[in-house]
Amino acid sequence: MSGARLVVVDDDPAILRSLRRSLEGHGYAVKTLESGGPTEALVRDFRPDVVLLDLVLPDTDGIAITRAIRAWSEVPIILLSAVGDERAKVTALDEGADDYLTKPFNMNELLARVRVALRRTAGGSREPVLQAGPIAMDLATREVRVGGVPTHLTPKEFDLCRLLLRQEGRVLTQRFILAEVWGPEYVDDAHILRTFVHQLRAKLEAAQPCAGALIANDPGVGYSFTSPEGRGQPGEG
Repeated sequence: MSGARLVVVDDDPAILRSLRRSLEGHGYAVKTLESGGPTEALVRDFRPDVVLLDLVLPDTDGIAITRAIRAWSEVPIILLSAVGDERAKVTALDEGADDYLTKPFNMNELLARVRVALRRTAGGSREPVLQAGPIAMDLATREVRVGGVPTHLTPKEFDLCRLLLRQEGRVLTQRFILAEVWGPEYVDDAHILRTFVHQLRAKLEAAQPCAGALIANDPGVGYSFTSPEGRGQPGEG
C-alpha cells in the first residue's frame, strides 16, 4: 500500500539505513529511531500504519514498548528478533505484537509482512456481537467476555478467535486459518499458529475453567471450536 507510514526502530545504523532506503523505494513514508525511548512519542505524533520494532534495544526492549503502545493503540507491530530470542518473542506476541521476523531476513519477506499488516487493518465496518458457548465478542469494539468475565485479547488472538467462532463446529485446516488471519504469505508458518492457539486457550481458560478446551486440535489437520451445546458439522477449511 504505497504512501503508508512506517516507524522502524533498530539500534544498528546500517540496518536502519538499508530498511529506510528499501521501504521508501517502495513508496512508504518512513521514520527511524536507534533507541526505544522515543518510540511511543513518535508513534503518537507520526501515527504510523505499521511499526517495525527490534526486540532488543540498548535502553529498553521491544516487550516494554509493545506493552506501552498497546495500552492506547492497535497499530500493527512487527518484531525484528535475533535467533535465540524465542521466549522473549512469545512474550512480546502475548503483549500484543502482531508478527515477527528473525534476523537476518529477506527484504521481500519483510515487505510481504508489511502488506499483510496493512491489509488486516484496512476497512473496519461495524459488526454485531458474536456469541458461541461462553464467549461473547463485540466485533465493533473488539471487547471480549468469557463467561461474563472481560478478557483482553491481542489483535491477532481476536482475529483467530473470531474465525473459529464464526466457523463453529467445523475443522479448519492450518493453512486456511493462516491465510485468513495472517495472509496467504503465512500458509506454511505452523509455528506462529501453534503459538497463538496456545495463548488463546490460556486466556479463555483463565477466564472460565475448561473454556480453552473448546478449541480442539485435529492432529495433522487443523483446529475447530465447538461450544458445549454446539452440534456443528465438521468440514474442510
